[in-house]
Amino acid sequence: MNEITQRKIFNYLLKNKIENFVGVPDSTLKHFIHEGLKQKKILIANREEEAIGIGAGMVLADSPTLIFMQNAGFANSISTITSLVQLYNIPMIFLIGWRGFMKNDAPEHTTIGRIQPKLLKNLGLENKILDEKTWKKDCDWALSKIKNKSHVALVIRREFLD
Repeated sequence: MNEITQRKIFNYLLKNKIENFVGVPDSTLKHFIHEGLKQKKILIANREEEAIGIGAGMVLADSPTLIFMQNAGFANSISTITSLVQLYNIPMIFLIGWRGFMKNDAPEHTTIGRIQPKLLKNLGLENKILDEKTWKKDCDWALSKIKNKSHVALVIRREFLD
């Protein structure tokens, strides 16, 4: 996803009452993260599970939150998602960078990239893949879901190689 669209997504979510952006940096999301850092609205965590815990506390304090991470970190945090977010139905948006989407990505990303859609489906985590044409509609969908006390994922495909 291009730089301008990622920056627009950050600003759109901020304008629409997402107050906290917590996560682990991922180069797939670098422009989204940079925009948040520029506005001093990003909290960097050491691990995805830590980001989810911090974000859950913010949500419980009535402060809408987005958690950002790459898909390998999402896989690492499945236990935290099922035993905290899903068990207590904590409404939050996960923004996931989908590494391994491209067939020629680094070998350490190919397996997790191949099973990413299945992980989301098996967790019962509703999700949308963002693109340049439908990102606003998909962000509105996610915003309406958290207002109705759901947790959802927005996914950005990694369409470049480092």
